[in-house]
Amino acid sequence: MRMLINVPETVVADALRGVAAAHPELTVDVENRVVVRRDAPVAGKVGLVSGGGSGHEPLHSGFVGPGMLSAACPGEVFTSPVPDQMVRAAAAVDSGEGVLFIVKNYTGDVLNFEMAAELAEDEGVRLAKVLVDDDVAVTDSLYTAGRRGTGATLFVEKIAGAAAEEGAPLERVESLARRVDEVSRSFGVALSAVTTPAKGSPTFELPSGELELGIGIHGEPGRERRAMMTSREIADYTVDVLVADRRPSGPVLLLVNGMGATPLLELYGFNAEVHRALRERGVTVARTLVGNYVTSLDMAGCSVTLCEADEELVRLWDAPVQTPALRWGR
Repeated sequence: MRMLINVPETVVADALRGVAAAHPELTVDVENRVVVRRDAPVAGKVGLVSGGGSGHEPLHSGFVGPGMLSAACPGEVFTSPVPDQMVRAAAAVDSGEGVLFIVKNYTGDVLNFEMAAELAEDEGVRLAKVLVDDDVAVTDSLYTAGRRGTGATLFVEKIAGAAAEEGAPLERVESLARRVDEVSRSFGVALSAVTTPAKGSPTFELPSGELELGIGIHGEPGRERRAMMTSREIADYTVDVLVADRRPSGPVLLLVNGMGATPLLELYGFNAEVHRALRERGVTVARTLVGNYVTSLDMAGCSVTLCEADEELVRLWDAPVQTPALRWGR
């Protein structure tokens, strides 16, 4: 497998140096693996910190900036960041108004963020934590106890980030983040296996002409394997799974997400089918985001996330944001 890297051992550090070169509005500590908005801490503002294994870009470092995250902690590829990273990030963004940790539900992330919260609180930082567990595909998996955290992480970070930017107190930002997670559901499909730099070859076998339904963002197994389906068939299957788990009572925010190797031509075609499937099932879409946002290195495939959104959540979604990966309204 050909990869655009130097050596596997430095792939994360090399990428962080590239982030620093491209985005002077961010402070990138390559050695300690922390990415912070340059103006942090912002007086009167709650700090938002998230992180996870690298390989899911632009999640999370690509979402650092006004209107979203205050800092991100990238771990090694598909490996949780360590508590020291999170403590450094919390200290860097704490203005005295408190810090919210946004944690995807993977065992390593949960344990390390819990340890970091205890250490940061010992240093006088007021902490709150929100767990994202939106993936309906499976319960209890290779990496998790309970449901996996996937596409809804973007909705949580954007909406909580907008509230924090407006000066909402920690308790309110935490409440909004929990609410977004509670009303969000995701489901992913793999058309090819993922290749990690360390292995240099696919991490699982997916024969030509087959797909995996309900895949995780680390290449975890899904619900079932089937012969290749059309975009229309995948959209119908995915929307049926999501609506069966939670039927929205109002309009939704929709994320049609690529897993890393799926081109926008295919994603936009798939988006048309998802809109059709939702419309046929009586679900109204308030806003749509299409692109590769919560990825799995070079995996071909897609995921769909629905977030049931009232007027407040739509307003906070529309609020200005300026990050490397999301920019509007500023």
